[in-house]
Amino acid sequence: MIHDNPNIWYGTTILAVKKGDSVIIAGDGQVSIGHTVVKSSANKIRRLGKDQSIVSGFAGATADAFTLFERLEEKLKDYPNQLSRAAVELAKDWRSDKYLRKLEAMMIVANKKSMFILTGNGDVLEPEDNIAAIGSGGNYALSAAKALTQHSQLTAENIVKSAMKIAADICVYTNHNIVVEKI
Repeated sequence: MIHDNPNIWYGTTILAVKKGDSVIIAGDGQVSIGHTVVKSSANKIRRLGKDQSIVSGFAGATADAFTLFERLEEKLKDYPNQLSRAAVELAKDWRSDKYLRKLEAMMIVANKKSMFILTGNGDVLEPEDNIAAIGSGGNYALSAAKALTQHSQLTAENIVKSAMKIAADICVYTNHNIVVEKI
């Protein structure tokens, strides 16, 4: 995909894999405006919830993502230990609130039990195969993670690290500065 608008921020790769008792989520550190890298070490992964047992990663506009993190934190206070309910309630707000509808971001949220992709359209998607990816390099990371899961005995952490490296090798909006969080 060719991006012609130099004022729009493009890119990132967020990948989450649940395998056995492990949930791993990772994100690269690249922030680009148009065709220019403006930062190579951004952290797009956050722990959420009172006990920090939820991990989230975002792709899209940073300020919008922080707004969504804050809104999700509020929903988690309203629905403690109910990630799926909090995610659905956030999605309802995202669809109905005029301000939130303009946010340009996507999120992956996960805990030991559940994993969801939250989209700017107000969707709450639960991946069937315990692998989720978003961002410009998301499809590369998703493909690599699926292949590694099906054809190896690697741990979730090693699958995520290998898949993120593959995505960074292919996607010009993804770099090798990977932040990994484990639940």
